[in-house]
Amino acid sequence: MNQENYLYRAPLLDVRQHVRGYRLGWQCSDRSAPAPSKDAFARLVGLIACAHEKPTSRPFFIETGTAALPVNTLHGLIPENIVLIFDQKDLSNAGALSRVMSLNAHGFGLAMRDPDRAALASDDGLLSLMTHLQAEFGHPDLAEMASLTKQAEHSLCVLVNNVSDWQEFEACAALGVMSFFGNLCALPRQQRQSTQLNPHAAIVVQLMQMVHDNVDVREMEKLLKRDALLSYKLIRHINSASFGIQSEIKSLRHAVTMLGYAPLYRWLALFLLVNADQVQASPALLQAALVRGRFVELLGQKMLSRQEAGYLFVVGLFSLLEPLLGIPIEQVLDEVSLPQAIVQALLYRQGIYGPFLALAQACESQDGNAFHIAESLCMTSAHVNQSHLAALVWAENLEFGV
Repeated sequence: MNQENYLYRAPLLDVRQHVRGYRLGWQCSDRSAPAPSKDAFARLVGLIACAHEKPTSRPFFIETGTAALPVNTLHGLIPENIVLIFDQKDLSNAGALSRVMSLNAHGFGLAMRDPDRAALASDDGLLSLMTHLQAEFGHPDLAEMASLTKQAEHSLCVLVNNVSDWQEFEACAALGVMSFFGNLCALPRQQRQSTQLNPHAAIVVQLMQMVHDNVDVREMEKLLKRDALLSYKLIRHINSASFGIQSEIKSLRHAVTMLGYAPLYRWLALFLLVNADQVQASPALLQAALVRGRFVELLGQKMLSRQEAGYLFVVGLFSLLEPLLGIPIEQVLDEVSLPQAIVQALLYRQGIYGPFLALAQACESQDGNAFHIAESLCMTSAHVNQSHLAALVWAENLEFGV
């Protein structure tokens, strides 16, 4: 571990593919490496504390290397939003119980990693302090752990670590346990692809085309009048507190008058994904698209113009459009005329936006190559990590949620 560590996240999925939390850690090419050192752990806590201004709707899971953690080590964290993961051997010494009791009393969630059968049957009070049990896929006692969640005397959630594909995810779901799915974006779920956009999505794509071409807003309003429900949902979307608008927007023309065309393009792109109901898209994949869109936008804000940074948001968001809508990305690009730089990034990871998208993708896996991509962009690990966590918190606090 060194000062050039790069943050990665692994979403925690429930049986219905909703995100219930994130495991956060430093990238490492060796997944069997031991838990982080005290110094690396302290840097991770400091990073999270800087972005942890208010509670998120889902907790962050952090692996620790020892049970000897005084509470002041965790200064700045919001206890109810943190679950500390301990190895079973770190909880076996004489002083572990009192330290764990202190963390529990302060409101931190606690997880025991890879417990054995003896730990599950123990009556020393340690198990009762745990909020979670974490095991690798294929753990011999996984079914027994899953049964503990159904017993009234235990209030435990069972988590499976490092699920590598959808087959393993389905096996965990069959047991009723949640799983960390670090390869979620790299292994999109197979689904029947649609041959065309549904009517709602088609209108949104037409609106994006009209915004790109600077068509008069009155023509856009005529198009929206074809679908009153879509018009209502779009205005409600624009009025979301997530966009920081001070006064209520009454119509599409009102939005354009107050804020111009550029923000509208971004809103429409976001609206297209959040309201993508033509297929049963994975909620976790949609959440990943939101994080990725905001992440690449933040990465480029200091290097590109405001408009170009806004386009970066669309690049990140649309990079997961194909698995979300079930339509080949080439077909969508045929229906909406995006700037060529966006097309190059989406299809080939090239052009001005390509490296930013590649960097965001690299931060989605434990063994990603974020360091090399960031170095090519002359970007510091501090900027990358802060942007990553800020994007995650932003997506968590979107008013319309996923």
